[in-house]
Amino acid sequence: MRVPVAAGSLAVLLITGASLASAQEVAGRRVFSDQIVISEPFVEDELSLPSLLHIRRPVIGGQRHAVATSVGAALKKRLTPDLEASVGGGFTFLDRDGASSIAGLDNPDIGLKYQLLRSPAREAVASIAVDWEIGGAGRAATGAEAFDTISPAVLVGKGFGDLPEAVSLLKPLAISGLFGARIPTRASTRTTSGNKITVEHHPDMLTWGVVIEYSLLYLQSYVRDLGLPAPLDRMIPIAELDFQTALDRNAAGTTVGTANVGVVWVGTTVQVGVETVIPANDRSGKHVGVRAFVRIALDEIFGGRFGRPFFGQE
Repeated sequence: MRVPVAAGSLAVLLITGASLASAQEVAGRRVFSDQIVISEPFVEDELSLPSLLHIRRPVIGGQRHAVATSVGAALKKRLTPDLEASVGGGFTFLDRDGASSIAGLDNPDIGLKYQLLRSPAREAVASIAVDWEIGGAGRAATGAEAFDTISPAVLVGKGFGDLPEAVSLLKPLAISGLFGARIPTRASTRTTSGNKITVEHHPDMLTWGVVIEYSLLYLQSYVRDLGLPAPLDRMIPIAELDFQTALDRNAAGTTVGTANVGVVWVGTTVQVGVETVIPANDRSGKHVGVRAFVRIALDEIFGGRFGRPFFGQE
């Protein structure tokens, strides 16, 4: 499979499909878009299928150059109005230079997210979350680690609809952010090949990122009707800056990350997004890639009961 073909399919879905907007990403008049890289601060009932990444990987530890195509899926379900459980996994195909291609499962992950705040007046939301990547379940040859990783985080989002009318064209702006950690359960991995012993360190990582979006939907509805035709009237240009900084184990201060720039189309029950992946530095890679997703509200697939929390009232 090649992502350009899949991206074309996403564009067809965007133009031909989907009714308009899930209320779970709403704060006041603001409909936030889903995010491709950085987790949203909202709790949701949603299926992500597929999520796609196509990029040439940087060479790490003497491995061959390879073009990686990853296909993932994730299920999010609210247990209560403010508590979400999630499970995700994926499959990676490596097209290696000078060697046969290989493919394998990624490590699965499970997560919990608790929404602390949702302010309609301020178009603000905040949550805390923790994710557990289950090591050793995926294929090591395609990049799955043999150890578990725990990732706690604080997630926030803020729309600017409360700005004064003098700067009304800034009202469609919104910003989201993540601040957290990525903690491996193994400090290092030792491998022996003949008389050679290699030690790979696994540092604790500080994870941080910012998402900036400009909602044409908000612009059309509440600021200035420009008469944009469908599907442009429901598009949200988006930029995600995603970084990880090592804290210890011979790598302290080393930062890797990507800038991801694209657009999300927001419907009621479906969201579709495509982004260009730009490495932030040489350690992050030297080649531009592409990401894409389709996310569907669970009540659209399974009926209205799956669009509500299992326990408690909204």
